[in-house]
Amino acid sequence: MPDVTPSSPPPRRWSGWLSLLLRVAVTVGLMAWAIVGIGKGKPAEGEQTEDKWRLFLDLLAEAEWSWWLAALAVTLVGQVVAGMRWAALARPLGFDFPNRFFVRRFFEGMFFSLCLPSSIGGDVVKAVRIGSSTRLRLLAGCSVLADRLTGLSALAVLVGTAVIARNNSLGTPATAAVFAGLLAAVLAGFGLALAMLDRVHAALPAGSARDFVARLLPYRQRPSLVLLAVGWSFVVQLAGVAAVVLVARALGVVQPALVWLSVVPLVALAMVLPISLGGFGVRENTIEYLLRGYGVSPEAGVAIGLLWGMCTLLAGLVGGVLFLLERQPEVAVEPAEPAGSAAR
Repeated sequence: MPDVTPSSPPPRRWSGWLSLLLRVAVTVGLMAWAIVGIGKGKPAEGEQTEDKWRLFLDLLAEAEWSWWLAALAVTLVGQVVAGMRWAALARPLGFDFPNRFFVRRFFEGMFFSLCLPSSIGGDVVKAVRIGSSTRLRLLAGCSVLADRLTGLSALAVLVGTAVIARNNSLGTPATAAVFAGLLAAVLAGFGLALAMLDRVHAALPAGSARDFVARLLPYRQRPSLVLLAVGWSFVVQLAGVAAVVLVARALGVVQPALVWLSVVPLVALAMVLPISLGGFGVRENTIEYLLRGYGVSPEAGVAIGLLWGMCTLLAGLVGGVLFLLERQPEVAVEPAEPAGSAAR
């Protein structure tokens, strides 16, 4: 009898549930760490640990919810702008849909980011949702990656400018000069990366890989696309900062603009780490730690993170509703060959 090698067993259905339960456990643990950390903070003179818990609950109970609703509105507007930024980067690759299509898919990505570790999981869903084939989904993934990189570049410029200006007590002209220098460095980096597309395309032999790279050449041929996307990204990042400022205002916490410009983007970067659901737990612990250095109490820092998370959660749930209401999802067909690619 011939030797028969047994095939690999099918993946166990409960493995996905186990992974989800693990992420839930990590999220709950991080949230518990943030809440418990309130009581571990050093009490003020004459203050007991129990007073800190009472202050935390009082902050939430006495919050001015009109400011929080304004923060929610700014969060939603910021996500709409982010969807339009993605549209500007995806259309040149052949995904010829109106802005509302990309805005809807962007909100859906936010919804799935609540269920998957970090916001990267939502990015994958966005790419899968707009393409009907592996090739198209890879191309869509490139547009999502370009969208993500322009967003991170704007975030890095804001963080760098705020940190340098605050640490060196710079005036307005010097701060503007730092901003311009960092922005120029970022744009030069994008320019270098785009220039490499021509080299990669020329080096590849004829075939599917070369054809795929040719689809990306509009970014090289129209560098204004990147400039536009970076500009949209500043609007998105500033909307995120403004939302947190409004949340803090609802709790009676006021700080200079440079504090929020340096703290909020750093928290946003930390939330990309794939260790919790929707960034919960990471957000609360990180913002409490960073604001502590500016004299904000632990209970106020955690409360700001919690109400900020509520804004993100509700914005994501909008995407969930849109996803459930769509009966016949529209997907892209094979995009037309980019103009000029055949001559290359």
